[in-house]
Amino acid sequence: MLALRQAVTRRKLALLIILALLPLGLAVILDSTVAEEGTLIGPVLGGLVISVTLPITVMVLATGAFGNEVEDRTLSLLTTKPVPRWTIVLAKFAATVVVAAPLMAAVAAVITMMDPDGTGNAPLAAAVGVVVGVVAYASAFTWLGLLTTRALGFGLVYVLLWEALITTFLSGTRYLSIRSYIFGTAYGINDVFGEDLTIALTPAVVGAGLVTVVFFLLTVRRLSRMDIQ
Repeated sequence: MLALRQAVTRRKLALLIILALLPLGLAVILDSTVAEEGTLIGPVLGGLVISVTLPITVMVLATGAFGNEVEDRTLSLLTTKPVPRWTIVLAKFAATVVVAAPLMAAVAAVITMMDPDGTGNAPLAAAVGVVVGVVAYASAFTWLGLLTTRALGFGLVYVLLWEALITTFLSGTRYLSIRSYIFGTAYGINDVFGEDLTIALTPAVVGAGLVTVVFFLLTVRRLSRMDIQ
């Protein structure tokens, strides 16, 4: 409950609303002017939601999960409790997922439904893919927030340099990209999401699972070994 209250402060809530309304507003504008298939799924959902707003939304929540505790020097209050470190990490991680996943999944589903090509289970595929991405990003950025006080800066560099640039031009690196895991999961449910960034469903799910587990364990290890004052 503490982690949830920290995740939905007024400032963060306002930022989350803006990040959600931005792609929805663009989708409404394009929907009223352009009615071609794939217009919203490609540029808006893929280019804006999955590539930009989703990682930034999760980054803001996840890096602050422990980052705020470190800056305010209140982390010691949590670690002195007679509970395993992994339960503390799980609570912080779960708070980010609980807040970000429904919001981003709803945005992805609505935008997909607005596209003429988004029929059948395409909205569901978009929502599931986005949830997979939220979980993986949340694990990675929670660790980053505990590792450094400059987590937002490093997170932005990772998203813009690795996810948006390198994986676009070097196809082999897509198997190490959370964004590709999102597309691969969605494509495995509905092939309307098939594009250059897509990888197969199995490596996408396995990759997202590995990222989640590895960074969760790294966060637990970091919390257990760091000198907390």
